[in-house]
Formats: sequence, structure tokens, C-alpha cells
Amino acid sequence: MSTFTTNPVSLHTLLQRCEQGDIKLPDFQRNWVWDEYRIRSLIASISQSFPVGALMTLKSSGKTFTPRPIQGAPAPAESATESELLLDGQQRMTSLYQALVRQAPIDKIDVFYYFNIEKVLDDSVDREESIEAIPKDRVLRTNFGKDVVLDLSTPEREYEHLRFPVNQIFDWDKWQEGFWDFWEGNKAKRDQFRAFKDRVLEIFKKYQVPVISLDKSTTNEAVCLVFEKVNTGGKALDAFELITAMFAGKGFKLREDWAKRAEALKKFRALDKIAPTDFLQGIALLHSKAQRDAASGDDRRPPVSATRNALLALPVEAYQAHADRLQLGFERAAKFLHTQRIYRSLDLPYQSQIVPLAAILASLGESWDHEQIKQRVRTWYWCGVFGELYGSAVESRFAKDLVEVLAWIDGGAEPSTLKDTSVRASRIRELRSRQSAAYKGVNALLMKSGATDFRSGQDYDHAVFFDESVDIHHIFPRDWCQQQKLPATTFDSIVNKTPLSAKTNRMLGGVAPSKYLHRLETANPPVDATNLDGYLCSHAIDPARLRADDFHGFFAARLDGLIDLIDAATQRPALRDVAPTASAALGPDPTSPPDPDDEADATSENAALADDAALLSKVQ
Repeated sequence: MSTFTTNPVSLHTLLQRCEQGDIKLPDFQRNWVWDEYRIRSLIASISQSFPVGALMTLKSSGKTFTPRPIQGAPAPAESATESELLLDGQQRMTSLYQALVRQAPIDKIDVFYYFNIEKVLDDSVDREESIEAIPKDRVLRTNFGKDVVLDLSTPEREYEHLRFPVNQIFDWDKWQEGFWDFWEGNKAKRDQFRAFKDRVLEIFKKYQVPVISLDKSTTNEAVCLVFEKVNTGGKALDAFELITAMFAGKGFKLREDWAKRAEALKKFRALDKIAPTDFLQGIALLHSKAQRDAASGDDRRPPVSATRNALLALPVEAYQAHADRLQLGFERAAKFLHTQRIYRSLDLPYQSQIVPLAAILASLGESWDHEQIKQRVRTWYWCGVFGELYGSAVESRFAKDLVEVLAWIDGGAEPSTLKDTSVRASRIRELRSRQSAAYKGVNALLMKSGATDFRSGQDYDHAVFFDESVDIHHIFPRDWCQQQKLPATTFDSIVNKTPLSAKTNRMLGGVAPSKYLHRLETANPPVDATNLDGYLCSHAIDPARLRADDFHGFFAARLDGLIDLIDAATQRPALRDVAPTASAALGPDPTSPPDPDDEADATSENAALADDAALLSKVQ
């Protein structure tokens, strides 16, 4: 005999029941923790009739669990007798209650939400971008509160700026009447509101949520087990989970298909952090570009896109049509990165840049390995890294890069990513964090340009990199620099770091360069002094300045050398906005803290070395 029922329930009804205390939380539920971004994303999903997951409730016996109202419910809800306890869905229901029903700012973040009506009606704008968080006084300011950007402090100003308050979404009649009066005689504005009402308000009015209701006879042990299984941190459904559910309705098991592809891709260590949403974004790029190309004679061609909306609009047929080709594109991306001396995901300048890289290489087909084409892909890639263009708002750049790089390869204009790249010597000088894309980029460029180990003279190819545990280390050792009272902002810069094997770095110790170079030349076996100077030059290091322990002269010369490497990689001249003696002008700073992101020896990965090399050799 079934111990639960499943029924669709109106969202408005559920929120009213939460407000009245008819639905409460069991005492073992965690606190509400969602942030502004998650709340806005949830509202956006509902406004487009997307599923946001089922709720799970337990018929209340009034005996077992101490109930409490959802956060923000009015005082009468505390004393009301509940009929159900909410086991799964607290984060969603509390967020929706506070945003859509409660006539007060959202707890903890002190904002009201508004729909920007004009953006809602613009199909090119992602729905989340049309939802705005406004401070509790309903006035948006900049310049430390001095300048007013948007004033929504009265209904008249809401009407004027076409901003609809989200907490009026179930009771819009009075707001609508005021809007009609304010825009009396302006048919265009009234038509905008009618369209907004049809597109958003009616959806909320009709929106239903599936509710799984456990019978009150369910044992306490079963309740706790179910709660543990279904409520794993209040994580919102991501695009992959939503698409998995939608594809299941078409008879396609996306999760199983992705698991097989992920297992294959993650054998390449540069790809071991690939997420399912990365793959779906690549599919969306290929699908939307194919649609755009098919409509080449139409002035209203659909845009190429990898936004969340584009992912959620993917038909199962698009995934099936492009998945094999995109998987090969990711494998080619791993091989490409390997040629650029980027062997591990840890060393990737931008994880996000793999998505357009894979889509580009998938689109190029067998021609991807032609030298002229590879050179253009390399130039685009390094411009993205040193222009530091893949740190935020990347979806729009994904789309532009796929279209523009392919067109450039076919003889068209330079892509926006090349035009947007601007490298400053002062920026390179200040790089200290190994999490920085440009920091990782410099390290890879040095290895790619032929840097050889100070001790062995070996190139840092794939085998040497892993077998010798190569990582980035100080050239003028930190201990020596601190003894000289040099500022950490200077000696922890990428300019004073270079890739070295773990064994070589141990031989350097914390002494002056002149001493560790002598140590290398007198070791058993010794390193020939002339050869050693050649090894240093391969790292863009001036041997004479290093042997003289001339830190400032070395620093200025090496910064120039690194900029030369970056200029060659990006095919753009960097702005050399640092005077030759700029590092000396910084002066001593004995109180500078050590770099928290400084190097740590890479762990040896010999066990996987042969497999990785074999995989890469098979990529076509």
C-alpha cells in the first residue's frame, strides 16, 4: 500500500499556506541560506514556466517533530496548527515567499526585486538580467551613495521607469490601475504592460509545483532517511539536471550518456575538471551556429548562444547530432593544450576557455591540424589568456569567438578577442597569484618557448614535466630576497619565477644565485658554465645579471624578455608602461607577507604518464 501521493499544487496556494502556518518546517531542517543570485535565478525559471523541482511534505501528526514557520512568515503563523511539514524545498519556498509575497525587504540581503518590463519583452536579454535587486529604500545609487541611478521609492516612479515590483505578482490589480492612470493616453506603454502581463504575470498565476506528500504513518526513521537522501544542501537544480529531466521525457538518458563521455574525456588530465554544463554549452554553440548558418539568407538569423536559456531550449536531437563531434573537439583541445605545454587542469589559465576552443576545433574538422590554422587558433587562445578576457560574462564571448574565429580562419576580419586584448608590462610585473590566468600563461609560454632545466638541460616536454615534478619556483630565492629586505610584491612576482624540476629547485636552496650557480657547476656531474648560461637564456634570464646577484637589473631585463614572449604569442605589442628601474624604485619592505599562492612541488604522476601520452597520440 502506497505511503505517499503526488499532486500538482498551485504555487500561489503553497505560498499562502506557508504564510498562514499551514505548512511549516520540521525542527531538523537547516536554516534558509540562499543568496541573491540563487533567488533571482529561481524567479527567472518560474517566469519562463521552467520546472524547479518537486516539493516533499509529511502529513503532520502533531507529535513527532517540533514545527517552525518558514523564515519571514507573520507572527500568527507561529501559533497556527500545521497540516504538513516541508521535508524538501525549504530554500525554494522561503525564497519565493520572501520575494513574491512578503511586503518587506528580503531578509539578510535587504533588497526588493523588480522586473524590468522592457528587458522582459526583449528576447535577446536573458531573463535573469531582467530581474533587478533594488536596495530596501528602493533607490539605487552609485559613487558611494552620492549619485542616484534609479529611484523607485513611489509607485509613480515604478510606473515611470517600467519596473514591476515582484512582491505584487499575485495581487497586481491595484498596481495595474495606477499604471493605467499614470500612462493614460499612452497606448504604447499600456501595450507593453499587457504583453508583460501575458508573458510573466499569468505564468505565475497558473504555475503549479509537484508535491510528494508522505503519509503521517511514515516512521521517524524513514522520514530521516528520506530527508537525508533528498535534501543534500539546498542545491538548486542546474541546467544539466533540468535538461536530463526534459530529455528523459523523450526517452533519452542524458546522465548515462554523459557519464560515458566524461569517463573518456577525464582521462586527459587537462580535461579532468570538465563539467556536464561545459559540454552542454558546447552543444548549444554548435547547434545555434548550425541554425544560424541554415538561415544565412534571413535578416533575422537566430543568434549563436551558450546561455542558460539556450541550453534549456536544446532539443534532444541537437544533442544527439553534435555530441560525438564535440567530444572529439574536446579531445583535440587536450592535444592542442599539450602542444602549448599545458598538461594539467591545475595549469589551465581559464577552465571556461576550453568550451569555445573545443567548439572551434570540432567545427574545423580534419583541417584543424594544418599549421596556418593552428597558428590562428594559438593566437586567439593566447589573446584570451593575456587579455584576461575569460574571467566573467563568458557566454557572450563564447558565441562571438566561435563565429569570429572560424570566419577569421576563412579570411575574414580579426576576432573581437584579438582586438580587445591589451597587455601592460605593469600588469605582468604585478602577477603573484598562481590562480591568475596570465600567471599560468607565462609559465606555459616559457616551457613552450624552449626553457630547459638549469641542472639537466632537458626541455619540459610531457615526460620530463611529470617525471621530474616540474613546477614554478623563485629564481632569486625567497629567503635571500627577505634577507635583502626586498618587497614581497616584487620578489613574489612571476618575473622572479620560472619552471624548474623539483630536484633542481632543492639544489638552489635559499642562497644567492651566484652561489647556487657555482653549486650546479661543481656538482657531480657538473653543469658546464657555457651550457648553463644557455639554459638561463632559454628562461629569458640575463646570465650576467644573475651571476652578479643584481636583482633589480635582472628584474627589469626579464620583464622585457617575458613581454617579448607575450608579444609573439598574441601578435599584439604590449604597452611597456614600466621604466627600466621601476622595480628598484619600490624600495625595501621587510614587513611584506609571503605570497599565499606560492609554489608547491608538483606531485609525481608517473603511473598515468604512458596512458596520457598514448591517448593524445590517438587524437585525430
